[in-house]
Amino acid sequence: MYSLTGLFMEFRCVQDCSQCCVEREYYPNTKFGKIGVLILPQEKERIESLAKQNQISVSILPRIGISKENNVDSIEVLAYQMMGIEENGNTCPFLDTESGKRSPHGGFPCKIYDERPLACKTYPLVESNPIILDQKCKFCKEGNTANENLNSEIESLLKIKNQMTTDAPFLWRYATGIGEEKYQSEIKKGWILEETMD
Repeated sequence: MYSLTGLFMEFRCVQDCSQCCVEREYYPNTKFGKIGVLILPQEKERIESLAKQNQISVSILPRIGISKENNVDSIEVLAYQMMGIEENGNTCPFLDTESGKRSPHGGFPCKIYDERPLACKTYPLVESNPIILDQKCKFCKEGNTANENLNSEIESLLKIKNQMTTDAPFLWRYATGIGEEKYQSEIKKGWILEETMD
């Protein structure tokens, strides 16, 4: 059993909410542009195949890289990110906003829900120590609780964390170049050295 702020909870989407599939944030700050949904290397081909099956165009960029040397030519991609379809980086390409169909909770349905990326399966957990819930999530903001725990979300988060473990001396983050027009002068594009692990 895992405890989150002393509560055992089962996450349930708030009625008519698809916020986590629409809104993207600047992370770790505006300079890096808006981020996409984290995609592990072993998920990338499957997500591209699902996009093709659904006749959807997806843009998958690098997200996190590692290297043994301090140069971009030696970067090994540790994680990718699937970008939103709007010019400002918002809205997952697999979110069905056009058919008029609704998910069981009344929000827009995901076209690949059963095969969605691990990062989607972890939500609303946020990588942190201790593990916490994303306070931008409407479920969490409204103080909802339930009587079951978040075992499946924690399991997905741990799978991602295990994939992201490295002893490489250089950690890189990819700046997407995507965001609102008012931030374009701040937003970069390409690999940026995040930290040296020496």
